Amino acid sequence: MALTENTRERRVRASLAPWLKGVLVALGSVSITMLGLLFVTFVIGRVMPIDPVLAIVGERASQSTYDAVYEQLGLDKPLLVQFLYYLWDVLHGDFGMSLLNARPVSEDIARVFPATLELATLGTLIGVLLGVPLGVIAAVRRGSWIDQIARVVALVGYSMPIFWLGLMGLLVFYGVLGWVGGPGRLDIFYQDIVPSRTGMILIDSAIAGDWGVFRNAFSHIILPATLLGYYSLAYISRMTRSFMLEQLSAEYITTARVKGMSERQVIWGHAFRNIRVQLITVIALSYANLLEGSVLTEIIFSWPGIGSYITTALLSADMNAVLGGTVVVGLIFICLNLFSDLLYRVFDPRAK
Repeated sequence: MALTENTRERRVRASLAPWLKGVLVALGSVSITMLGLLFVTFVIGRVMPIDPVLAIVGERASQSTYDAVYEQLGLDKPLLVQFLYYLWDVLHGDFGMSLLNARPVSEDIARVFPATLELATLGTLIGVLLGVPLGVIAAVRRGSWIDQIARVVALVGYSMPIFWLGLMGLLVFYGVLGWVGGPGRLDIFYQDIVPSRTGMILIDSAIAGDWGVFRNAFSHIILPATLLGYYSLAYISRMTRSFMLEQLSAEYITTARVKGMSERQVIWGHAFRNIRVQLITVIALSYANLLEGSVLTEIIFSWPGIGSYITTALLSADMNAVLGGTVVVGLIFICLNLFSDLLYRVFDPRAK
């Protein structure tokens, strides 16, 4: 009996060893990547031709005042020492104080990030729900008018400047037709009616059951989300089409058709099933790009997200806010890449 229990224990340890090794390797990789991100971001923030001291004291301050603030910020210490202090603070969730409003940067990021998360999530959903089927149909109907339209849609999505599309969208759908709400997240009448629980107005208003606020918030978010979704759609549809064309030309697809399988089973049960793992990375990268690349969209639509927050901080020489926002965006990229790697193991047995 003891021998059997020892054998089971050894088998459990043997099965857990690869999993624990993978977890340790992943954590080590994430830690090294994050450390490199923090260092590069910190160095860039220090070598930029922006003087944070002048942003605090102003250009008319005396030299003694300037020197006092300079020492108070720790800028008189060696760069490596400054970085170690900064690293210690970041590990404790402290990104410093904003020079604009004298509030902790971490609180500002927690306040503005849900707006970007809500906008990017809706944009990604639009891109995935439309881009994946469009890419599959374009690959199946290669050379047809549907394929040509899909390629033109992707080309225009990559070519058109997003600020131009945003301005034209506001002019046509808000200014002329009045189909959507204007800049901002809500009309003034609906602000502060629904208690903020998640920071995402659509979810908060749905939880509160206030559908008037929900409709107003939706009318404001639909245009910028559709604009971001269009850019996501262009990327996702093009990659889906490329992946599907590769699978549809494989021998196992010909074999499946010879065996008498329906075209639906061949396309969705075989070809599409084999590109799911690749699409995970494509969608994750698209989502990350929308989270950090929606700066122009947020500025055009006066959307109070992290993109406009970093831009305003950069123009005001608020380097604590710039560094904090940049680190958060980089952390999002790292987490999404790690999440896509974990999903690999779910959808692809070979990765196990």
